[in-house]
Amino acid sequence: MAENKAAELNIPVADPNDPYKIPAAMPSSADRAPRSFDVDSFPVPARDQEDWRYTPIDRIGEFFDVFKPSGETEIEVSMIDGSPLAEGVTLSQVRLGEGASGTVSKPNDRVSAVEWNSGSTATILRLEGEIAQPVLVKVHGAGEGLDAFHLVIDAADRAHADVVVEHDGDARLAEGVEITTGKDSHVSTTFIQEWDRAAKHVGNHRIHVGKGASLRHSVVTLGGDVVRIRMDQDFGGEQGELNMLGIYFVDPGEHIEHRTMVVHNHPECKSRVVYKGALDGKGAHSTWVGNALIEPTAPGTDSYELNRNLVLTPGAIADSEPNLEIENGNIIGAGHASSVGRFDDEELFYLESRGIPETEARKLVVRGFFGELVEEIGIPAVSDHLMDVIDRRLARGEDAAMAQVLEDK
Repeated sequence: MAENKAAELNIPVADPNDPYKIPAAMPSSADRAPRSFDVDSFPVPARDQEDWRYTPIDRIGEFFDVFKPSGETEIEVSMIDGSPLAEGVTLSQVRLGEGASGTVSKPNDRVSAVEWNSGSTATILRLEGEIAQPVLVKVHGAGEGLDAFHLVIDAADRAHADVVVEHDGDARLAEGVEITTGKDSHVSTTFIQEWDRAAKHVGNHRIHVGKGASLRHSVVTLGGDVVRIRMDQDFGGEQGELNMLGIYFVDPGEHIEHRTMVVHNHPECKSRVVYKGALDGKGAHSTWVGNALIEPTAPGTDSYELNRNLVLTPGAIADSEPNLEIENGNIIGAGHASSVGRFDDEELFYLESRGIPETEARKLVVRGFFGELVEEIGIPAVSDHLMDVIDRRLARGEDAAMAQVLEDK
């Protein structure tokens, strides 16, 4: 009898007042991922690692070890009309680890730790009060030397501001971005990557949304040999709102990768992640990995993520992977969806039946595919420019297709 008693299983009972009293059998991705300023905390990336299985690591190996920055990247900050910084906008440079730098989480993969340890200074953009027009940060690649750039966007309580960060030129850039929004602030940040064809860019955005604050975080990637941007976010209090928008257009041979991680760690917060991409040409490769975690401490969560990919020509590859972890049953809603597809034949037929040539019909479909997101960015100068760039990309694809037809003949 004693033996049977000793063999009995002691099954713990959950305590609803202490959701972490009994740890989950499988920890969430946020608990599992290391966070450290130390490069050696992360293994050298390999394709058999979950975070790197879609990435062409042979093309970005130079970013895996600490390097001496070339200093070739040119940074210019002004209001979007070119005027000097307005009242409420303060620009400063500090040593990495000083001021507001290094305060939003910690690096979360090897390349972000390398960026931190390779650079020496951080550019701090402080936003206070209501700022009437967007602030423009121009990041221009002026050479092929390895370089590092660290930007901190620090919005005060109740600040209202828009920030646009434009990347162009030729570069091999490791970039770290920290965004923190104060209580009851309303901020939008738009990051545009319009690199030359040979440029390489590995970026890491660490985002903290304050109590009662809203942040619209937009990422637009329109060029570069390899662009990989990882974004990790959490909330600093209840009733925060995050809207993450993504637009990408991938040309032949390019690899464009975006990874989002949204952590709901406070009650009654809302998040929306919507990324859309078009791929045109052989070897065009996009990757979107969207992660959302709802912790036990976040009742009343409302979360959704969506990724759609439009494959314009054969030979392009789009990887789309939404992941949702729910550790709290008391939520408003949580969901995700993704799709990869060709042109809708019914849409094309409808347009062509009304006398619109096929090439123009295709342009209209693509413009419609992107149009809603472009408008949602909410900055007319940026929206107009993006639609012009998308039109030029489509025209370039048509020229290449025609050249191929003539060559085949």
